Amino acid sequence: MVDRLAVLLDRFRITADVDAGPGEVGTHDDGALWLVAAGSLHMAAPSPPMAGPGLLLAPQRALADGVIAGPGARVLAARLRFEGGADNPLVRALPTVLWLPADAVPGSAGLFALLFEEAFDGRCGRTVLLDRLIEALLVQVLRQQMESGDLRGGLLAGMAHLRLRRALVALHEAPARDWTLASLAQAAGMSRSAFAQSFREALGQTPGQYLQDWRIALAQRALRRGRPLKVIADEVGYGSEAALSRAFKARSGLSPRAWRQTMGLRDAAA
Repeated sequence: MVDRLAVLLDRFRITADVDAGPGEVGTHDDGALWLVAAGSLHMAAPSPPMAGPGLLLAPQRALADGVIAGPGARVLAARLRFEGGADNPLVRALPTVLWLPADAVPGSAGLFALLFEEAFDGRCGRTVLLDRLIEALLVQVLRQQMESGDLRGGLLAGMAHLRLRRALVALHEAPARDWTLASLAQAAGMSRSAFAQSFREALGQTPGQYLQDWRIALAQRALRRGRPLKVIADEVGYGSEAALSRAFKARSGLSPRAWRQTMGLRDAAA
């Protein structure tokens, strides 16, 4: 079976910083993850308590009203950085807020135990190890979301589909290829009509729209890294800077130059 997550995590990295001590929960501009070993978490807005062991994930930003640890709760909080921020395809694919009991995430028991052991220990390398363990736990969460069948649309739902995921992986790995509906359907092992209908039902958009979104997300990533627009156009499947600029503006509402400026980025060298 192809590795559905490998190319996504390679192109759009997720990094973690455990920046709140055990039992503390903070708010951040980045995404956030709270692990609950015992006790419960409460959102400031009215909501049922979330009793541990479990985890609370807010991929786009920390909850505006904050999260409160209940009396005696053992909680570990981490800041998450999704490369590309809100433009990261995984951020768009995940729920705004996700609570999962630990037993709903296969393989999490050992990670939870090791995370809390390290959090309370002063051994050397503690911070680096905690950050990497959080990143490993996030991969388990992504697997769980794909395999649970709970998602009703979006990228992860498409990647859970036995046939659609073949086309998605092929598209992700070779964005510059001259993809057509027929070639994507062939990659999925489906007829064109069945593929088009299944794709739209699973992802909520046409294959052509998704291909454009993926290419522009890659272009934004490359712009953040200072790559010239001419080089980017070739890498993501547009024949010229002008063609990329038109597609970029159609999706983001801004030209690549204007988008760079809004991101506080310098123009790349030619």
